[in-house]
Amino acid sequence: MTLQVALRHRFSNIGLDLAFTVPTPGLTALFGPSGAGKSTVIAAVAGLLRPDHCRIVLDGVVLADTDAGIWVPPEARRAGLVFQDARLFPHMSVETNLRYGLRRAAPGGPIRFDDVVALLGIAPLLGRRPHTLSGGERQRVAIGRALLSQPRLLLMDEPLASLDAPRKAEILPYLAGIQAALRLPILYVTHAMEEVARLADAVVLIEAGSVLAAGDLMTMTSRADLPLARRDDAASVLPGRTIAHDPARQLSRIEAGGAELLVPLLDAPPGSPVRVRIPAREVILAREAPSAISVHNIVPGTVRAVTEDATRHAALVEIALSEGTFLARVTPDAVTRLELAPGAPVLALIKSVAIEVLPGAIDTH
Repeated sequence: MTLQVALRHRFSNIGLDLAFTVPTPGLTALFGPSGAGKSTVIAAVAGLLRPDHCRIVLDGVVLADTDAGIWVPPEARRAGLVFQDARLFPHMSVETNLRYGLRRAAPGGPIRFDDVVALLGIAPLLGRRPHTLSGGERQRVAIGRALLSQPRLLLMDEPLASLDAPRKAEILPYLAGIQAALRLPILYVTHAMEEVARLADAVVLIEAGSVLAAGDLMTMTSRADLPLARRDDAASVLPGRTIAHDPARQLSRIEAGGAELLVPLLDAPPGSPVRVRIPAREVILAREAPSAISVHNIVPGTVRAVTEDATRHAALVEIALSEGTFLARVTPDAVTRLELAPGAPVLALIKSVAIEVLPGAIDTH
């Protein structure tokens, strides 16, 4: 099951010529600078923009193919839309806004009103008007209305961009909960790496109207040749699970990428899935294990690639594990002294407190 998008379109200031295929269900983040064409992709998939040329296929159903003369109208595509602005009806209560989504849906859909209210934690808000809600609350209601339209695809165009950091932190777990509970295909436009790391299953990098690369989250965050690796906040994201806890030491043991890691004590039962974010600048490389050191994690791996980062007078080293890869940012001098080259064995030293274990979805039961 896949979502296939290919489009060409000419605006006065930019021409778009891009194509990608991503698996469904799952959340695909469209990531890139402003003006790159991300929102145009959303508009084309929704049917709100008719590109000069396009072919859009969702799970084998052709939504658009200009060469074949196929253009499914927006209302028949069953695409739920969520924008930066919640766009709620100000004269309606939260409950009436939500039920407006049901009015636009085919009867007998699988997504039920009570389930959406519970999933998004908005039961206490049902009787209120939009102007009395916080930004995060308004966005949760907007997402609920989109879900109640019974979409086969959810399209989210920077839904958290207008929120401050606390409101973003409030709503991110609910978005993770939607993924886990509903298993919808989601296209998600964002400029924020924290949202990508927390939510994405796949990433499409878009720049100047073209796709630079597309792939699963782990691969895209561990490639030294991509723009993500040159950001100040460059970090690899690995899927993992909790193994055990040691309250006396205030540590938890997790597995990620085939390696076992110690992290600050987690509040999660053994076996729980997690995502592990390892900042590239926090990884120290060695050829021999040091002694009498505070670092808990000394992870053996193999150098997969070394890429120059000239803007920082640094080098990006891809470290391959048995089931994953992560990045280290070091000096060119360290590359020379340690003789780091593809195939060389290496030890990665990672402080427990430097590893970010991303929390799971909110449990609304």
